[in-house]
Amino acid sequence: MSLLKPTQPLLRLLLNRQWTPTNQRIRLRPQTQASLSHPPQQSFSSHTPHNHQENRMTESSNLPKTEEEWRLRLDPEQFRILRKKGTEMAGTGEYNKHQPDHGIYECAGCAAPLYRYDHKFNSGCGWPAFFDAFPGAVSRHEDRSFGRVRTEITCTNCGGHLGHVFKGEGYGHPTDERHCVNSISIKFNESTPAAEDKLNPKY
Repeated sequence: MSLLKPTQPLLRLLLNRQWTPTNQRIRLRPQTQASLSHPPQQSFSSHTPHNHQENRMTESSNLPKTEEEWRLRLDPEQFRILRKKGTEMAGTGEYNKHQPDHGIYECAGCAAPLYRYDHKFNSGCGWPAFFDAFPGAVSRHEDRSFGRVRTEITCTNCGGHLGHVFKGEGYGHPTDERHCVNSISIKFNESTPAAEDKLNPKY
């Protein structure tokens, strides 16, 4: 019997060595299986083409704060008109005779939506003409330059100069107004009809 005593601890040690790795393998199997059945998900940027279309507008907090910053953001002609309240020559603008069947006209300075395609009409004045704008998109200011009183219109989001608004000219539109806008001040965005309707109901 005395010869067996030394072997019992040895047997226990051997048994422990045999079962410990097995126990570890059993304990790890569910984790391994779970990791295989649920691989890491790929993260996608929020700036997909669809989202980019909806988030084109530069928020007011991210807009240039000084005229020098605007000068870096805009080309010289855009800066002259949008920031210095200039006017392009009549009949020379890109959108003077532009008459699409869908889409949105945005501010060239910050991409804020300003006008629907069906707000636009042919006034024959030499500049793009609109009879209405998206609610709150355009602000009005008294303009006493050149010895006369007019109503200036600017982009509400960034303050960029768009042109002037005239009333009572008899074009027969619902608002009886003509927004006389510089082509340089706007950019056309060929949006989807759903996006147009989301911004403003159709006339």
